Amino acid sequence: CRDLLQPPCSISPDPNVTKRTATHLSWHPDTCKKLAVAYSSLEFQQNTKDMSFDSYIWDLENPNKPELVLKPSSPLVCLEYNPKDSHVLVGGCYNGQLAYWDTRKGGLPVELSTVEVSHRDPVYGAVWLQSKTGTECFSASTDGQVLWWDIRKLSEPTETLVLDITRKGLRENALGAVTLEFEPTMPTKFMVGTEQGIVIACNRKAKTPSEKITSTYSGHHGPVYALSRNPFYPKVFLTVGDWTARIWSEETKESSIMWTKYHLSYLTDGCWSTVRPAVFFTTRSDGTLDVWDFLFKQKDPSLSLKVCDEPLASLRLQDNGCVVGCGSKLGTITLLEISSGLCTLQRNEKTLATAMFERETKREKILEARHREMRLKERARSEGLGAGGAGAGGQRC
Repeated sequence: CRDLLQPPCSISPDPNVTKRTATHLSWHPDTCKKLAVAYSSLEFQQNTKDMSFDSYIWDLENPNKPELVLKPSSPLVCLEYNPKDSHVLVGGCYNGQLAYWDTRKGGLPVELSTVEVSHRDPVYGAVWLQSKTGTECFSASTDGQVLWWDIRKLSEPTETLVLDITRKGLRENALGAVTLEFEPTMPTKFMVGTEQGIVIACNRKAKTPSEKITSTYSGHHGPVYALSRNPFYPKVFLTVGDWTARIWSEETKESSIMWTKYHLSYLTDGCWSTVRPAVFFTTRSDGTLDVWDFLFKQKDPSLSLKVCDEPLASLRLQDNGCVVGCGSKLGTITLLEISSGLCTLQRNEKTLATAMFERETKREKILEARHREMRLKERARSEGLGAGGAGAGGQRC
């Protein structure tokens, strides 16, 4: 397995004296040579006076100095290149604001959302929508809101959704969002991973706010740090949280269909391979990158690589599936070139992966039906006992 990853290359750590976490990575959509990185400290009350707000765009051919310094009004938690216009990036700030940059105009934001209409907590996810203008995006935060924006007018969001799974639309009931997932081939759907370990599936085009929340999936003991649809099977998605990664099917609701073992350290991020349907990547708080191939084996990773001594915090795979970037707690970015064995579609792999996901989905459906039947029997039995008890009490009187 040592041959599966080529020797790693590192970008200079966070250039500032007080090191910050590399919280989010975004590859340039047209070239594999540039990487935008958001830097912030997410530890409670750790933002010291001398801590920089800057984030950076790195040119991999000159990794010792950033190509462009982005200067937001508050540290960036997330940062995304616009897939339609690679000069444009959107960033979500620690103070809840949304900002966008045009690299042709330098490092200052072109426009910034006003504080009054922005999120009230850090923006953990900002994603571009597939729109004709290429200027629409949406954001999610631990304040329990999803907001839609047009960057040409950031004075107010175009739409708002409160993540209240009781479907009453109450902000005090809302679950805090820490991850956001959007698949362009399913333009009306999106998913949100929450602090409470619940994944919320939504339909933006539903008629009422309560109908926009279509279903929930509960399976983690803590925040859902990663949420990713399988590029080959969009109804199958990956979640990462607590000590496990889990694979889900939209067709089942009560439990994931497959999962990894419980690790000794927290899992911090994860994503699917873009070229192999049964391969995914996870990062851990002990500095390890794991590569899983569920067609090869499911109890252990196909490859585990100790990337650094501090926790890994973020992960992003290039679209070609051949290079993965890992960001650490101290702001170091490590790039790993994946060998052809892990980034080349194998013979019959799609057929085998389809059979595996269908088999596990069917198994989970059978288990769910059995659990429902048992619950109904238990309810009928307890209601029967209650009625019998009341009757007996009446006789005693």
